[in-house]
Amino acid sequence: MTVATLPTHRLVVLDRDGVINRESADFVKSADEWIPLDGSIEAIARLSNAGFSVAIASNQSGIARGLFDTTDLANMHSKLHALVADAGGRVDHIAICPHGPDDNCDCRKPLPGLLHQISATLNVSLANAPVIGDSLRDLEAAQSAGARPILVRTGNGRKTEDCLPAALSTIEVYDRLGTAVTALLAE
Repeated sequence: MTVATLPTHRLVVLDRDGVINRESADFVKSADEWIPLDGSIEAIARLSNAGFSVAIASNQSGIARGLFDTTDLANMHSKLHALVADAGGRVDHIAICPHGPDDNCDCRKPLPGLLHQISATLNVSLANAPVIGDSLRDLEAAQSAGARPILVRTGNGRKTEDCLPAALSTIEVYDRLGTAVTALLAE
């Protein structure tokens, strides 16, 4: 009997708020508030044009908190897809956790549920797949899924860098998504 394994594929998983678009302490609640960070859209296009599958894993507890609904979220993601397509790229999958911090789900980062959803949906392995985030919870989810945590200093990244636990003290850190993508494409 053989054990089925997921194919090795070039996958990159991105956090959304603070990595691709501006972070907001008041939550990003609409397509108008969803403003991409400089160079992030082009960085996603470069990844997809280089043969990577690009997925997004994002906690969106604003839904559970009643700050916006799934239609608002769909409009934000339509804007994201359109901007990336206009830049010549694509986003292959977006996985979101709509739950609040006290809902005890398995998809809210730092748990790895969203990453496992992406792996199953795209039929790709998470083993050493780059997961680029700006918060400790992104890095912890990557680490527990056997992926490769990468920190960017945008969003909450500088604050996160200042308090990295010893287990994550040697991870790669880049100023922004574009510089992380440049490094990945040079490998």
